[in-house]
Amino acid sequence: MIQDIQPLFLDNHFKPDAKITADSQIIIIRDNKYLINEAAALEGQIEFPTGAAFSALNEEDFAYIFSIGDEKFFLSISHDKEYEIPGFSYTQIHIIRGKELMPKYKVFAAFTAYHLDAWYSTSVYCGKCGTKNNNDTKERARRCPHCGNVTYPRINPAVIIGITDKATNKIILTKYNRGYANFALVAGFTEIGETMEENVAREVMEEVGLKVKNIRYYKSQPWGVASDILLGYFCDVDGDTTIHMDNEELKLAKWFSPEEIELQPTPYSLTNEMMSLFKDKGYEGTI
Repeated sequence: MIQDIQPLFLDNHFKPDAKITADSQIIIIRDNKYLINEAAALEGQIEFPTGAAFSALNEEDFAYIFSIGDEKFFLSISHDKEYEIPGFSYTQIHIIRGKELMPKYKVFAAFTAYHLDAWYSTSVYCGKCGTKNNNDTKERARRCPHCGNVTYPRINPAVIIGITDKATNKIILTKYNRGYANFALVAGFTEIGETMEENVAREVMEEVGLKVKNIRYYKSQPWGVASDILLGYFCDVDGDTTIHMDNEELKLAKWFSPEEIELQPTPYSLTNEMMSLFKDKGYEGTI
């Protein structure tokens, strides 16, 4: 998955005093586009500009967001400022998401930075009184100087669901009506007041019209491009296996045997890992 970057690891401790240096990684996102090296991208590499590429930088226009290994990453948080660097161009996020680029930890950095960029761009003003927020000095938050309201980065919980039929050794794969075009699993956001297990049962009923049992947790994943924390579950169909598909959400929902599974083009997602597990081991791999 995208966060599997060992032996490196993400250090997301809040460090307000961190300063940009010549070798700092600078992530600039504008209109869902990243400023990355053109030539490197053609060779299957992802490369951000470093501090050395800029003749002058105003530290207030950037925020230290995290480090991976020994590399420190800074994010442009002044969205009204444009930057032009020779050899670098703005590249759509779906291109980065749709290709297996290297090094993997920088793709993970791009996804995670996107999560924070979305928060910085939507939390400029206090949602309670409308006053312009200040960046907090003790934690990653924005604090209103007028009413004191504190805003933290938003994280959306959601479930990824592998619906299995033990009797036939099959799993349900889907395709969405809009957006992502490859095979996926049933998925959905958690609603107010429900447990993750209730979330699983509700989404399955809404999208494919089935009852499920034996709901079992598999693994989690941060998914920055949607500000998500994804929780993967497998569950067994309970009773009738006839699919009643939500035609507004999906254009395909079908039972697949392991040998019929077509994996996603990149190994980034929890969805793909769960599909791959079933493809390799069938139902027994989900227990």
